[in-house]
Amino acid sequence: MHSQLLTANSQKFNRADTLRGSLRVERTSYDVLSYGLDIKLNPDKRYIEGYNEIKFKVIEPTSTIQIDLFKNMAVDSIVHNNKNLKYNREENAVFVTFQDVLKKDHTESLKFYYSGYPKVAKNAPWDGGFVFSKDTNGKHFIGVAVQGTGASLWYPNKDHQSDEPDFADIKVSIPDGLMNVSNGKFINKTSVGSNYTQWHWRVTYPINNYNITLNVGDYIHVEDDYNGLSLDYYVLQKNLEKAKKQFQQVKPMMSCFYEKFGDYPFPNDGFKLVESPYLGMEHQSAVAYGNNYENGYLGTDLSATGVGLKWDFIIIHESGHEWFGNSVSAADIADMWIHESFTAYAEAVFVECEYGKKDAITYLHGLRKIIANDRPIIGKYGVNHEGSGDMYYKGANMLHTLRSVINDDSKWWHLLKEFHTKFKYKTIHTDDVIAFYDSQTDMALQPIFDQYLNYTSIPTLQLKLNDDQQLLMKWKTDVDNFKMPVEFQDTSEGSILREMISNEWQVVGINLKTIEDLAINEFGFYINIKFIED
Repeated sequence: MHSQLLTANSQKFNRADTLRGSLRVERTSYDVLSYGLDIKLNPDKRYIEGYNEIKFKVIEPTSTIQIDLFKNMAVDSIVHNNKNLKYNREENAVFVTFQDVLKKDHTESLKFYYSGYPKVAKNAPWDGGFVFSKDTNGKHFIGVAVQGTGASLWYPNKDHQSDEPDFADIKVSIPDGLMNVSNGKFINKTSVGSNYTQWHWRVTYPINNYNITLNVGDYIHVEDDYNGLSLDYYVLQKNLEKAKKQFQQVKPMMSCFYEKFGDYPFPNDGFKLVESPYLGMEHQSAVAYGNNYENGYLGTDLSATGVGLKWDFIIIHESGHEWFGNSVSAADIADMWIHESFTAYAEAVFVECEYGKKDAITYLHGLRKIIANDRPIIGKYGVNHEGSGDMYYKGANMLHTLRSVINDDSKWWHLLKEFHTKFKYKTIHTDDVIAFYDSQTDMALQPIFDQYLNYTSIPTLQLKLNDDQQLLMKWKTDVDNFKMPVEFQDTSEGSILREMISNEWQVVGINLKTIEDLAINEFGFYINIKFIED
């Protein structure tokens, strides 16, 4: 899932966008090592108070760093070496000034105390914020989803995807009788007085800021395991039996993703599904689930083929993000296709594991109907800007096309697994992805990636007959030096041919009695086809 996307083709950016999206010296001068979040949540008042202890390594000598916190939240104090630090606020950025210049390679720690009423989401998870609701018994049922909007909506942090803490402690105090579920392993719960209990969770792997979460509810805990991996489900009491049935999809999903992508990347932290008061989010090791315990996407099939009703979209999609998005992360939000395209493709991978390749291709082909081709998939760098929502299914169909280009399924599956293995626990850019697939295939794939990611149009295969009734083909693309194979067939004879086509007209080796006898593999390649009459 990601936040609600901008729909305009041109977007004007302001100072706040730059402060949030760019990497200036106030950010690059330090590397976050860990977060120690300790907060109290008052559900009735919808109020947070507490602190985040930020440990960091000094990369370059500096006396000022930027920490982000939404301007509607109060900065109570910032403490370093038992002394209050001075700070200035601009938009949602807090510029913290140290009394002395911090020395390179030193490890430092500060506590950032804050309080306030965090933003409430209007339509989570597509806009960021808290969801304060109640279950049918009138008990509080609370979640938060902030991807795109920013984790600094509710706690102070270095709110840029390029820097993930390697470790996080999450302590949330809530009224007695409720449970908080956050990322990582459960450590303990402690009575803190005034009818409040603190719930302590610990993350032992790198985690991006928007994945750190809390879930509050009258939960019941169901324990299971998959080949030694702990599977923990937290659901509302009334939904226990539904959950036991619906979450049976987790084990075949794990079997599929282990085989195709590699082992689950956060084994020590375990895997959790946590019922949420909104549709879902890929919160690392604590996946938010709100799909009403039914197959499809809220009971519908996004592909309109029937295939999407065979499995629970939120379980499969959001869990797929554990590999792509949570483990392999984009360093800039402009490259969020790395999260969403691979995870949308993971839906089809699961379908192939469970129901066969034909159903997987049918599903991907059906999804083309909801591709808008409205804006480039890649956003603007340095200004906290996401690209088009086509990063989901145009991106998935691009990857499916690459599989057809490579034309070797054993190699394709090896590449997917190797891609995850190489970049696990790292933040990367589009160039890293392209360089990997180029080097691993010895193919010039850059123009193909470029066309699908940076332009609204998809490759158009142009066809024409010359005076000798020979068939000619070429690609019409926005990029130069575009080459991609085409698979085609003379349906009158049944022979299937494959030929590399470029941006220049070329005769292809097929003799047709009529153009109507020509069939082109549109299911394997996401393309347009146009017959040109001279």
